[in-house]
Amino acid sequence: MNFNYTLIGQLLAFILFVWFCMRFIWPQLLEIIETREKEISEGLEAASRGKRELEEAETKKTEVMGAAKKEAADLINQANLRANQMVEDAKSKAQDEAGRIKESAEKDVIQGMNKAREGLRSEVAILAVAGAEKLLKAEIDQEGNSTLIDEIAKEL
Repeated sequence: MNFNYTLIGQLLAFILFVWFCMRFIWPQLLEIIETREKEISEGLEAASRGKRELEEAETKKTEVMGAAKKEAADLINQANLRANQMVEDAKSKAQDEAGRIKESAEKDVIQGMNKAREGLRSEVAILAVAGAEKLLKAEIDQEGNSTLIDEIAKEL
């Protein structure tokens, strides 16, 4: 019966095929699979490392932003304090200048009043002498006039 010989032939062909595959094809397939497996594991490791670095960068960014915001707030506070100080200094200087101007104006007014008084005294003295001269119908000399005017001015 050929059925047994056919089965044995097929068995031998199959064994030969398995041996050939195990000997020549299987090692190359395993090498390709191991290479691919290694690439995938390296990719996953790189992705994990990248994710960790991203988290660290986010943490560092948050810290830097917090420090920058604090520094900006400090600078704004210092600027506000300096501005307030400058305003106060300007107010103080303006008040001092206003006081000096007022004092100077008062001195000018007093000086003007004194000049006006002296002028009025002189005019009153001249009018008094003129009136007295008309009353007495006598003329007094210039030297006597100036002496008399000075005396009257002192009395006034």
